[in-house]
Amino acid sequence: MATSGSAQPIGISGALKIVLFLLAVSIFINYIDRSNLSIAAPMLKDEFGLSSSQLGLLLAAFFVTYASFQLVSGWLVDRFNVNWVFAGGFFLWSAATAGTGMVHVFWVLFVLRLLLGIGESVAYPAYSKIIILNFPHEHRGFANSVISSGLLLGPGFGLLLGGLLMTRFGWRAFFIALGLASMLWLMPWLKWMPKNQATLRAEAEGAPSLLEFLGLRSAWGTCLGQFGINYVSYFLLTWLPYYLVRERHFSLVEMAKIGGIAYVLGACLTALSGWMSDRWISAGGSPSVVRKTFVAGGLALAGGFVGLSVFSNPSLCIAALILGVIFFGVTASNVWAITQTLAGQEAAGRWTGFQNFTGNLAGIVAPWLTGLVLQRTGHFYWAFLILAAVAFAGAGCWIFLVGPVEQVAWRTNLRSIEPPARAV
Repeated sequence: MATSGSAQPIGISGALKIVLFLLAVSIFINYIDRSNLSIAAPMLKDEFGLSSSQLGLLLAAFFVTYASFQLVSGWLVDRFNVNWVFAGGFFLWSAATAGTGMVHVFWVLFVLRLLLGIGESVAYPAYSKIIILNFPHEHRGFANSVISSGLLLGPGFGLLLGGLLMTRFGWRAFFIALGLASMLWLMPWLKWMPKNQATLRAEAEGAPSLLEFLGLRSAWGTCLGQFGINYVSYFLLTWLPYYLVRERHFSLVEMAKIGGIAYVLGACLTALSGWMSDRWISAGGSPSVVRKTFVAGGLALAGGFVGLSVFSNPSLCIAALILGVIFFGVTASNVWAITQTLAGQEAAGRWTGFQNFTGNLAGIVAPWLTGLVLQRTGHFYWAFLILAAVAFAGAGCWIFLVGPVEQVAWRTNLRSIEPPARAV
């Protein structure tokens, strides 16, 4: 039955608001840690005497373990206490960041980037598990959007201040200070981490198999749709600074301001979109219509505006890029709310892990394909058109491949509740 427009959903408790804030801070740190090597790349190349291929290996190392360990991390958070699994991953990625500033050998630096990817792979499966265990469906849009706002603020901070701090204090000091300071996050987490773990073991034992998951059309829809979302995200993270400076001839300071403003505004729209989607559902809106409207509509508009920016004059280019990042924030607000609803408590971690594994293959494809197109054509036109096409295809996956946004009736659970056969 639809909820009456005058009915008010139960609010989020004070303790869960603190949990939500800590999770948002953690993803903010997460995205600074994964992008800081790109900012420090020129200094690293000179200090270590790296070739372009060695630098490419360092930049790719994170994505290799981050993507591949999503499957392991999804299994871990469904099987064990998600709070402690997440704390362990957070400690590992913070230690790897701090250690990066202390090493002087290439292969050790490479190993630390691999460890960073392993540690950070825990994040999204853990977020999904924590949210579905502790937040009712009418608050999941807002909860996910608050966390996703950190996804946009992290790169914004990195672009706007990371380069300036490295220039003044050096890249080593930045990495060491960031890694050690990040570990302070663990103290409030251990105090305030949510307590809702009572049914975790029983749910994990009834979790669906991988084959059952792969047989779902909605599973493939979310995975392919996530690839489209991440293609846009990683294109912006890896090539936008270069594009603005080398092809549009903005200064480094102007580039930092454009990127910073775009990501900050995107973060604001993420939180607002999450709140609006929850209000729409509480007023009687269908979760399928509401969640898909924000995710698919935001992704299509993000791809459209970013794609148009390459054909515009400098002023319109800036406006289009900012709008593209803003609508990317609209998409980010609801994507994991769809996954969590479909998977249910039994499989939230595993579904998120597999979806993030597939989606993060875009972290390899988008930078490589863009560089190849740039090398072959000498300009960014086709690269931006490919981005728009991938974004539109991803939006189509969310609309047409993903089924109704309601929990899947897992065969494993249905068998477990079947009544015994009658004696004939």
